[in-house]
Amino acid sequence: MATLHYLPPVKPSAVALGTVFNHVASLAILGPVFGETYRQAQSANTKEEFFKSKEAASAAAAWGTSLVGSSIQSYGVGALLNATGTMSYKGAAYMGGLIFLASSAPSFIAQIFTEKRPLDTVAVGALARVFETVGLSMFLTWWGTRVNALNVV
Repeated sequence: MATLHYLPPVKPSAVALGTVFNHVASLAILGPVFGETYRQAQSANTKEEFFKSKEAASAAAAWGTSLVGSSIQSYGVGALLNATGTMSYKGAAYMGGLIFLASSAPSFIAQIFTEKRPLDTVAVGALARVFETVGLSMFLTWWGTRVNALNVV
């Protein structure tokens, strides 16, 4: 039976803590969604009425997809750190910067020049993504991502 050896192992605690780290950064972007949902909950007559509302379903879907995306991104960044042998904060910052450039920079350039979005709006989104890429890389380097055969934490 063949096994898949292409996905590098990453310490489970690194994925879990990276998920929390990244999810908190994502919530900064989703904050307005949850803020409006909270206001809707306060104005609803009953809890049951709120939980049946479209706003609650939308907030739950946004939270769930953000959590899943954060865990996948945490694993991916940890796997890249392991695969490249990155162990220093400087290397982690470079790695996070490259991840940012590859995954996010094109959309921010399009937002500025094609969509003509306000620079402050684009800057807030870019800052959140830098935190999610460079910050996550450095956090995972601090925590450690390599699976120790004797003690998996």
